[in-house]
Amino acid sequence: MDPAPSPAQPPPPPVHVAIIMDGNGRWAKARGMPRTAGHKRGAEAVRRTVEAAREMGVSYLTLYAFSSENWKRPAGEVTDLMGLLRLYLRNEVSNLNKNGIRLKVIGDRTRLGADIVALIEESEARTAANTALTLVLALSYGGRQEIVAAARLLAEEVKAGLLAPSAIDDVALASRLSTNGIPDPDLVIRTSGEKRISNFLLWQGAYAELVFLDVLWPDFGRDELESAISDYHRRDRRYGTAAG
Repeated sequence: MDPAPSPAQPPPPPVHVAIIMDGNGRWAKARGMPRTAGHKRGAEAVRRTVEAAREMGVSYLTLYAFSSENWKRPAGEVTDLMGLLRLYLRNEVSNLNKNGIRLKVIGDRTRLGADIVALIEESEARTAANTALTLVLALSYGGRQEIVAAARLLAEEVKAGLLAPSAIDDVALASRLSTNGIPDPDLVIRTSGEKRISNFLLWQGAYAELVFLDVLWPDFGRDELESAISDYHRRDRRYGTAAG
């Protein structure tokens, strides 16, 4: 008698998932609450999502936490967001460390407060050896600005005679981005129903699958992450090659 067939193994999760966390303000407005309340609930969604990604075997999770354009928001809201960031770095890093999660922050740190930069550096150092998941927070981050900064580095190296212009290719530019050493995202998710990438990982996401969800970020959790990954697995990734 032939042995019973083994149940099909689920496909492995994408190596790198990136999320544009959108909808905190609308979530709060719909409930007659201040925007700060939406941001606080959004921080809880971050905690849920990081835990779910680690348990599902995702290797890299990048969260768009604060964009370059977010500095244009009302000063009071920016202050509240920076306060939440301080709380997160102070209160969550021990939990990240306990769960084997490495923290990396990308973006323009020159616009952040000195105390926040110190917290970031301390958090990155404390978690540097962890391997269960790399959590990348994009803070004061803009994709165009990142590419410009990388191009400027290449120009300075050429000017100094350290690099030939003919040696500049996609690998050379990618190695000068803040994500150097991190694989490009396989899947980019945006919440809140908006269907744009808003200056997020423009270079790195060239071949990422995009999933747009109507759920507002404070309501995001394991079920929504699993749904987006299931959608990802149903797609045929051809990287610009002809259809089979």
